Amino acid sequence: MNKDTIKSSDEKSRKKGFKGNLRKTALISIGVVILLGAIIYPFYKHAMTHESTDDAFVESHVVAISPRVAGHVAKVLVSDNQKVKKGDIIAEIDPRDFKVALDIATARLESSTASVTEAEALVISAQQELLQKRAELTSQTAGLSKTKSEVAEARAGYSRDENDLGRIQRIAKAGAVSIQEFDHAKAQERMSRASLNSAKYSIATQSAKVRQARAVIEAAQGKLQQAYAQIDMRKAQLREAQAAVEQSKLNLSYTNVVAPCSGYITKKAIEAGNYVMAGQNILSIVNPDVWVVANFKETQIMDMRSGQDVEIEVDSYPGVVFKGHVDSIQRGTGSRFTLLPAENAVGNFIKVVQRVPVKITLDSSAHAAGYDLAPGMSVVPSVDISTEGRAKKVSVALSDKQEQ
Repeated sequence: MNKDTIKSSDEKSRKKGFKGNLRKTALISIGVVILLGAIIYPFYKHAMTHESTDDAFVESHVVAISPRVAGHVAKVLVSDNQKVKKGDIIAEIDPRDFKVALDIATARLESSTASVTEAEALVISAQQELLQKRAELTSQTAGLSKTKSEVAEARAGYSRDENDLGRIQRIAKAGAVSIQEFDHAKAQERMSRASLNSAKYSIATQSAKVRQARAVIEAAQGKLQQAYAQIDMRKAQLREAQAAVEQSKLNLSYTNVVAPCSGYITKKAIEAGNYVMAGQNILSIVNPDVWVVANFKETQIMDMRSGQDVEIEVDSYPGVVFKGHVDSIQRGTGSRFTLLPAENAVGNFIKVVQRVPVKITLDSSAHAAGYDLAPGMSVVPSVDISTEGRAKKVSVALSDKQEQ
């Protein structure tokens, strides 16, 4: 075999090996690309269908507790981070002053009750007196009527005796009547005149008595009205005393500071012997029910809807993913509701992407799973914006069912 043949054979072997290596490299490259695609695609898909932010925190109802009355603290029945139930007594304020105030209010109530009873008795007495005076007026009016009839009778008798005296005078001039009969007729006429004058005087006297009786009735009516006014005033005082008793009872009950809700004691700033004022914050109660407030960029909420699924990662529990859903989106950015909103009506305006708070609720209790979530913890929520949201799905299902 000559040198040319050997050289040609070696060259063919090198070309064949190079092609083999090239094929292997291509296959490995394709495999690597496929593997990288398989690894990267889920992350790409997640990034395209989810919106997340690290500007999110756990929130809860935090109730600031303050006493409703002032006084010295007698007992403190809770400690920091203790769990309490609604209605549990947290602290006791010295009740002695409030018991004395209740005793005083009760005594005033009893006095007011007695005053009302007295006023009612005065009303009854005034009513009876008025009835008596009206009866007297009726009697005097009847006496006046009788006197008037007597005057009419006396006037008729006087008229008769006057006429008889005139006839006897004419007959006496003719000498047909004795002097004795003439004197008798004259005396009778004088007696009738005296009786008439006496009856007229009796009318004046009886009329005065009637007027006096009417004046007495008016006085009795005024006395009755005064008695009614007195009873109204004393009943008002009674209601005021009753209100004072109720207020004293409330103040006494307020000496026991109770928990208005269930939760955990935080920021306790009260000890036995302290003097506390009404409305002074002495501690806070954190409700175990929590949610997440995530401040998304305004460019992230375009496809966000209520009911969309959310995966929540809490910094305190790495590797643990909590499930939740979007509850609501605030109607306004966070900066709009700050104490001093930004004033942009100037020439040096710089556009800043605003943040919109989104409320996210947990689907299951984290406490039931052994995880304690407290207000202020940092979380990273990831909202699945590829779905329309549970609320929309439920409404559509209900509308379809109604149409069927």
